[in-house]
Amino acid sequence: MPDESGEQLSLFPRPGAPGEYGPPVTSTGPISASSSLASAIGAFYEHMLRKGFADNTVKAFLGDLRIAAKFLAPNKPIGDIATQDLNRFLTWLVSGRGKPCSSKSYARRVTALKVFFGWLQESGVLESDPAAPIIHQRAISPMPDILYDDEMERLLRVTRDMLFGAKPDARPYVLVSLLLKTGIKKAECMAIELNHLDRSNPQAPVLNVRHPNPRMAHKERRIVLSSQWGVALQQYLQEYKPKTHLFECTARNLEYVLADAGARAEIKKPVSFEVLRWTSAVLDFRAGMPLERLRQKMGLSRITWQEAGERIRRLGGPTF
Repeated sequence: MPDESGEQLSLFPRPGAPGEYGPPVTSTGPISASSSLASAIGAFYEHMLRKGFADNTVKAFLGDLRIAAKFLAPNKPIGDIATQDLNRFLTWLVSGRGKPCSSKSYARRVTALKVFFGWLQESGVLESDPAAPIIHQRAISPMPDILYDDEMERLLRVTRDMLFGAKPDARPYVLVSLLLKTGIKKAECMAIELNHLDRSNPQAPVLNVRHPNPRMAHKERRIVLSSQWGVALQQYLQEYKPKTHLFECTARNLEYVLADAGARAEIKKPVSFEVLRWTSAVLDFRAGMPLERLRQKMGLSRITWQEAGERIRRLGGPTF
């Protein structure tokens, strides 16, 4: 994986097909405080795969730790790494490397160090965590767009009217109400198969969010939908006659459906999968859903949730 300069180093595994990284270059047998930094990172890589870290997180953390190893020396025993070494590395990132390091990249690299060395301590490899004293000043990402209550009501009203128009079309309502209720990602929406929908109880149809990759099994979940959505779904199935997947079209087609519905509802901001996902999360937060349950409903890892949860709290919290 190239670093910010495009340079390719061979210390760590290279990404292959989606979700695949290949075996680590460095042997990852049992490690101890005397093991090299490279060996420890190889073991951490395998730990991330076992725990089902998101692909992007695995790639980002490997890249960040690769840069740290290049600065500290790959063969340096992990037991010899002190807090001052990590602080020197972080100072070098900002003012000595000769390459820009954005606040977001810097914050993620601090996170990578804290997660890595925290894991080494929790595993009993290190007696103390040299990254624990590092001050973690997380970058605050801009708040995403969400639909306000009046915009959401107009969007639902417009798509509901399309169910009974001169040329009935159930797809916009089925799509919009599905996203607002479930908060699923675009890829998850496109992957819905008809057999993922449990319609045995018409009053409470259930979506089973599935992931074919076994490493993503922790993201699978069941979400109850409304009886009104179930009625609209039946009309949609009669109109479009899908054979295997709920939406047998391209993701771009569905993006157009959302954009058109937003225009009909006279919503000035973009109406997209991402906007409806965040809107759904904020609705659940305001309704009092426990944060751990909301994290699971969104299919987010605990690491990803650290930032996402903060953004949801800011979006759904009290006004001043």
